[in-house]
Amino acid sequence: MIRLRKALDRGHAELGWLNTYHTFSFSGYQDPAHMGFRALRVINEDRVEPGMGFGTHGHRDMEIISYVLEGALQHTDSMGNGAVLHAGEFQRISAGTGIRHSEFNPSATEPVHFYQIWLLPESVGVQPSYEQKFFADDEKLGRLRLVASRDGAEGSLAIHQDARVYLSTLRAADSVVHPASGRHLWLQVLRGKVEAGGQPAEAGDGLAVSDEPRLSIVATEPAEVMLFDLA
Repeated sequence: MIRLRKALDRGHAELGWLNTYHTFSFSGYQDPAHMGFRALRVINEDRVEPGMGFGTHGHRDMEIISYVLEGALQHTDSMGNGAVLHAGEFQRISAGTGIRHSEFNPSATEPVHFYQIWLLPESVGVQPSYEQKFFADDEKLGRLRLVASRDGAEGSLAIHQDARVYLSTLRAADSVVHPASGRHLWLQVLRGKVEAGGQPAEAGDGLAVSDEPRLSIVATEPAEVMLFDLA
């Protein structure tokens, strides 16, 4: 079964400094029919204006992954980490017993466009930790590059959940196939257009995949996709 979650059906908030879309219920957007998918709890697509951002706030018992598509994102946290993420970079925060952090756009002129993803951890109360990684273009071109996993395989970010997260950039007519038997998949289209399992999907769309032997993804124009393989 493949269910399409259209981009325009997501929750949306426009706050002047922030333009955000929520695939699942978040903050002021609450929809009992869209509370998450398996361990996935949040997929937010955020655009933040220059010099603006999210002030210091707290989290606990959550795996938080951010991926910057355009611009830059400045991070500071209560663990002593401070860094700027640029386009193509990921960060992972295991909030565990509790952290406080802020995320700002350090540019005076350019907006930042990024995805913020939360996964429920498989156990609570872990030691908080932070990672930041860049994956080169040739590692993800025309293939699914593992970017996060429970064991940090292949140099991926290490998360506390039975989940594997992949990123792929596809030229027009490129295709990739991922096995799905016994697992559940969520495909998020970040850019461009694809056909996934026979379903057309475009930037901002998501597809929930269950009880399928595999998922075939074909780019109908240049595209970038993120694939979650979940228990």
